[in-house]
Amino acid sequence: MESVRSQFPALTRIHQGHPVAYFDGPGGTQVPMAVVDAIGDYLLHHNANTHWVYPSSQETDALLHDARQVFAAFFNAPDPAWVSFGQNMTTITFHLARALARQWGAGDELIVTELDHHGNVDPWRHAGEDAGLTVRTVPLAADGVSLDMDALASMLSPRTRLLAVGAASNAIGTITDVAAATRLAKAAGALVFVDAVHYAPHALVDVQALGCDMLACSSYKFYGPHQGILCARPDLIASLRLPKLRPAPSAPPDSLETGTQSHEGIVGAAAAVRFLASVAGPISDAPQALRAALVESYTRLHDDAAMLTRSLWEGLGTVTGVTRYGRPPGQPRTPTVSFVVAGHTSHAVAARLVDHGLFVSSGDFYAQTLVERLGHGQDGLIRIGCACYTTSDEIDRLIAAVDSL
Repeated sequence: MESVRSQFPALTRIHQGHPVAYFDGPGGTQVPMAVVDAIGDYLLHHNANTHWVYPSSQETDALLHDARQVFAAFFNAPDPAWVSFGQNMTTITFHLARALARQWGAGDELIVTELDHHGNVDPWRHAGEDAGLTVRTVPLAADGVSLDMDALASMLSPRTRLLAVGAASNAIGTITDVAAATRLAKAAGALVFVDAVHYAPHALVDVQALGCDMLACSSYKFYGPHQGILCARPDLIASLRLPKLRPAPSAPPDSLETGTQSHEGIVGAAAAVRFLASVAGPISDAPQALRAALVESYTRLHDDAAMLTRSLWEGLGTVTGVTRYGRPPGQPRTPTVSFVVAGHTSHAVAARLVDHGLFVSSGDFYAQTLVERLGHGQDGLIRIGCACYTTSDEIDRLIAAVDSL
């Protein structure tokens, strides 16, 4: 833990005499020096646009190709051509939804869910409205914190063109069985788009095991810069009539990358993946070796996170007036726990915790439908997210501070 924490300068911050504990990882993690150094090195020594003959342009091309290879290993994608970049997951999803909907028409159906961040709901709703499609919504199960898979199965039909499903809830941490949802969708002949923004920091993505057609995430949730990444079947992308400039590339993955990309962001995102792989020890850039290092690192991080989640869940459960939301420890979930405190608004609780040097999120986190279903649409929840730099002492501080309310 000391080795990991020493790589994050933000962790030296002091607020009102307290060392800051960052519990806002689900909204964006802190960044290690290795990522900052990679971004700085690119901007200072290689900064150029792509595909020209001079050295810094060729160096940029090489670095972007390297980033595709890194993320192919991160996603366990068959080939780097599956990987493309964009501003963020939401922008990528809007772009894809518009292109896909061009192929569909009246009578066709899309399926979204109540559990998801609206970044994987509203792009499909807008595309559906534009193309005259029917959009169906999978409700929550009886437990109130997971998807009703039976309802999903009943909604799928030969008219279903796409299922948009989140791998993990950014609000309450529920991990959805995406592989099972994908099998149901594929049996109906539908495509599957996965929002892995909250999943990717906590569980290693494997697109081949999930069986999905498209999956998107954002590196600022796993120690990188604000950068969106898409993993998608090249044959599917090649079949789309993408909105693009006439001189722009027509073949994937470049055809998805409208305009000049954030080259420094892409380089920084690749550095974030390498940082994650390095948690288990020294790494190699060979794709198979990088994937193996990621598997080992994620196993270690998962074990640590499970311990912290149990302490957080059980500790909050001892505080009078606290109501916790999400699955209990031991069930498929991320180390993200949301709660409310009787007699206090979520924003007031978050503000009080700041006085203790505890930085937490409050609100609906763009998972608006889910938070409304939980009965907190007006004020939202308080959200606690554990990251690779979270310590058991910080959890104890948090519980004591909530208890003091």
